[in-house]
Amino acid sequence: MSQNQRGAAVAAMRKRQQPQNEETPAVSQAPGNQRPNNTCCFCWCCCCSCSCQNPTSDEVLSWSQNFDKMMKAPAGRNLFREFLRTEYSEENLLFWLACEDLKKEQNKKVIEEKARMIYDDYISILSPKEVSLDSRVREVINRNLLDPNPHMYEDAQLQIYTLMHRDSFPRFLNSQIYKSFVESTASSTSES
Repeated sequence: MSQNQRGAAVAAMRKRQQPQNEETPAVSQAPGNQRPNNTCCFCWCCCCSCSCQNPTSDEVLSWSQNFDKMMKAPAGRNLFREFLRTEYSEENLLFWLACEDLKKEQNKKVIEEKARMIYDDYISILSPKEVSLDSRVREVINRNLLDPNPHMYEDAQLQIYTLMHRDSFPRFLNSQIYKSFVESTASSTSES
């Protein structure tokens, strides 16, 4: 594949993934009975059939006790992303989500494209969205790029997940974003 063909393939892949990575208003129903264009949440199904927009008060409070539980909840990830934006570290969550997406891929060609995109977007020292990784993990990634696989970023993903858990999550729990969300879900539950 020539450099121009590779560039066009990467551009096309980015265009297909853009709705998943950027927030735009949700559309109630796309023409032809297709799935709604839902980018209001981070559910991996992207169909908005989940209850991501209406977590219970108890669920929101449980996030404070369990980072993993919050990360599994689409509304939790969405709220956490909003907080990370205020700290200029949203790329950590976006990288983690991109790795989760790569793990589900089985087509070798698509795996190679996504692996390269993740590298260009989050690992390359030239990227404005570069995540903070140690040199050992970077070496493993560079070796894995020779033969990409769906799990090639697992060490890096774990390192970023741990960073978010230990560093950003405690500040998130003390943030006005989280506190306001707790209050709003508590008041909507009491009104029901």
